[in-house]
Amino acid sequence: MTQPVSTKRRAALAAQVEKTLANTPVYDIHTHLYDPAFGELLLWGIDDLLVYHYLVAEAFRQFDVPYDKFWAMSKQQQADVIWDTLFIQHSPISESCRGVLTTLNRLGLDVKKRDLPKLRKWFAKWNVADYTTHVMERAGVNRICMTNSPFDDIERAVWERGFERDPRFTAALRIDPLLLSWSDSAAPRLRDWGYNVTPELSEKTVKEVRRFLADWTRRIDAQYLMVSLPPDFIYPGNNSCARLMETAVLPHCREFGLPFAMMPGVKRGVNPLLKLAGDGVGLCDTASYESLIAAHPDNQFLITALARENQYSLCVAARKFRNLHLFGCWWFTNIPYLIEEMTRMRLELIGLSVTPQHSDARVLDQILYKWDHSRRLIAKVLTDKYADLAATGWEPTGAEIQRDVQDLFGGAFERFCGRHAARVAHASVRPPVKRGQRRV
Repeated sequence: MTQPVSTKRRAALAAQVEKTLANTPVYDIHTHLYDPAFGELLLWGIDDLLVYHYLVAEAFRQFDVPYDKFWAMSKQQQADVIWDTLFIQHSPISESCRGVLTTLNRLGLDVKKRDLPKLRKWFAKWNVADYTTHVMERAGVNRICMTNSPFDDIERAVWERGFERDPRFTAALRIDPLLLSWSDSAAPRLRDWGYNVTPELSEKTVKEVRRFLADWTRRIDAQYLMVSLPPDFIYPGNNSCARLMETAVLPHCREFGLPFAMMPGVKRGVNPLLKLAGDGVGLCDTASYESLIAAHPDNQFLITALARENQYSLCVAARKFRNLHLFGCWWFTNIPYLIEEMTRMRLELIGLSVTPQHSDARVLDQILYKWDHSRRLIAKVLTDKYADLAATGWEPTGAEIQRDVQDLFGGAFERFCGRHAARVAHASVRPPVKRGQRRV
């Protein structure tokens, strides 16, 4: 029978793990942030923190402000109401509220005085470029992957006119309208942009869709393609979503050596009066994703599911499919209780071939609290796992711990992404981008 490690040895392990986690930079592989060159699309500062849709939904549970009256307010007025409701009238113990306070604390600001105007003055002294560097350094994040949609008119205009890329920001090509609203939305827009498509998915239309995907993959230098899928997604299926995946998206990913990221389980507009804060969660059919992955062994798939109840079956699926990589604790699962549970389950079932967290941040400042909180939880789980190993006589070395943490903080993800890309001769398609250069 193995014997538990001593209290002293466990404390030493914990200290080593915590130090390693604190000093290892993160590649934040999925966010809703933007390169500073995108201007106002990059959200940051105290007001954006307070009007984040997590806090909006929580605030409506406490106050009786009519929906239309709230949405008619300016951003600062909305922030004032949320601050008063969630931080002054009630203790801010939810993860979203605590996250605001952790962020302010990590920035060296005094929250004890509860002085919102003073906080605003501090943020007002920054310019976005310097502030981005400051926050990334404080958060221990050295690269950020954006979510980039050519169907967003404001964002598309920035890509089309060109800009100097910040090498710390990578891109992911978001294609939700293409797969989920083909006939009503995507097809007419592609026609407007010069792609000869029809609502019927003819061979010519599929070829044009692939041309569209290739153009935008090159333009933004996409690291992967991605889509959020509703709970009722079924594969195989005789609908435009499944057919476009089969005939256009997955062949494109194979040609360019890119993973396809799927984020299942979101129910859009459960309460439309809440706008962005009104989305909900539903169970997905894991069997459909297993069928999709099994049918395409030459594709690489990334998955993070929204429902807690789907996490176990997806972990089991990852044991069976080496072309599936699990990542992050997304949206409603991004709370300490579930982060710890999911991280522990993943490590115990599939070891270190996982990316346990991404920030999913919509406001730049959020990477401070999301990575601060996640580092603590990952450290707790890793310490337990290393203590279990030590109890067998297998003593993890400092170098081994460093290697493992680097894998969890982006290394395993990059290795997974490169596994297929290394077999694809596409150097002429995606040449490296130098500082000051842009895709055309």
